[in-house]
Amino acid sequence: MTAPTPTTAILLCNLGTPDAPTAPALRRYLAEFLSDRRVVEIPRIAWWPLLHGIILRTRPARSAAKYQTIWTEEGSPLLLWTRKQATMLHGWLGQAGLSVPVLPAMRYGEPAIAAQLQALADAGAQRILVLPLYPQYSATTTASVIDGVMAWAGRTRRLPELRFVNGYHTHPDYIAALAQSVRAHWQREGGRAEQLVMSFHGIPERNVRLGDPYAEQCRATAELLAHALGLASDRYRLTFQSRFGRARWLQPYTEPTLVALAQGGTRSVDVICPGFTGDCLETLQEIDQEAREAFLKAGGETFRYIPCLNDSNAWISALSRIAQQHLGGWPVSESNKKNSA
Repeated sequence: MTAPTPTTAILLCNLGTPDAPTAPALRRYLAEFLSDRRVVEIPRIAWWPLLHGIILRTRPARSAAKYQTIWTEEGSPLLLWTRKQATMLHGWLGQAGLSVPVLPAMRYGEPAIAAQLQALADAGAQRILVLPLYPQYSATTTASVIDGVMAWAGRTRRLPELRFVNGYHTHPDYIAALAQSVRAHWQREGGRAEQLVMSFHGIPERNVRLGDPYAEQCRATAELLAHALGLASDRYRLTFQSRFGRARWLQPYTEPTLVALAQGGTRSVDVICPGFTGDCLETLQEIDQEAREAFLKAGGETFRYIPCLNDSNAWISALSRIAQQHLGGWPVSESNKKNSA
């Protein structure tokens, strides 16, 4: 006898990564990423000459050099963590009695959303939960994942049922996983730094004025995490990183805040990136290398980076609970479907 084919599946989505730390690979990746209308809302007639005439000629080599400082023998850290989280989520759901395949997918680069959706559909999936690894919703991230799914749907004749998780920025298990990671860090390091800096990825302020809830959700996450840790308002900072272009982005900016803290007499900081569920270029290079150097050069003495949730049991447990809540009402395998009939 063969095991029944599961008919419900999960697509675990992340932003994406180049397939190598080289200028040609970065050119392909950035061309896809920066062509997304959700990411860059500048009219094409103005953006296209800038993108293809300047950015894709100069930025790939600089970005490749940064990726080379974090690349591993197994490849991109973001891809490695996303794959591991998908494998572990499948296992944790199995322990909960749910037979649900989980495939990782990237909005830009490989494995592509369309290819992974097609693989699930070809394997017999009739219901697919799309679970982005973005706790805070933004049109630049979560909505873009949905766009990617719907682009595949527009080319597909027989569609599975689809559900989307928009975010989980206040989910108690997500907050608990963050708090546990900070406490474990404090225990390893022998105590707290003077300031805990919570650095989130930034977006243009214009996006918020147009209705994007991202900034509000980042603040809610930061406040809940500070409350869980018992931090007074003067013991932590909320900042935004990864500004791109000349437009005004969400403030305060992370690196200038760290420099100001050091210049103002703060000697030690702990830095965590709650919006990133897996370590990547923005955390390992931008924060743990560039921001560290800026803080120390400005007079700071101790800079301690707190790794992302990655493969921690608390995080995978939280992800499992989030998935189970959104899978509610769907049969988890053909055998369960028959047993419940």
